[in-house]
Amino acid sequence: MVNKRAIGSEMEKVAVRFLLGKGFRIIERNYYIRGGEADIIATDGSTLCFIEVKYRATDEFGTAEEAVTPVKQRRLIKLARVFIMKNPMYADFDVRFDVIAINGNEINLIKGAFDAV
Repeated sequence: MVNKRAIGSEMEKVAVRFLLGKGFRIIERNYYIRGGEADIIATDGSTLCFIEVKYRATDEFGTAEEAVTPVKQRRLIKLARVFIMKNPMYADFDVRFDVIAINGNEINLIKGAFDAV
């Protein structure tokens, strides 16, 4: 049996290494509030990024990019508002919602994957 939690944790580590290599600074991992969780919160220069990590071994059930549903997007937006309220030092940062999609061995960073509306 495949341990999805262990695989997810390992893919988040892969994503962190990838982001560090791109110059991001990791602030939080697995930041949780009631009603949602952000896999990674990081800064990219003066931009505060809330990053969802999705992994798919195959595209049999769709790609990793397609797994970030509108419900997940709304939860991440709500979480971002709470995080900034609790961490006012980031209040003047631009905010961006990114997705790291890992499809098999391919890593794709989608900057600005969706917007807060």
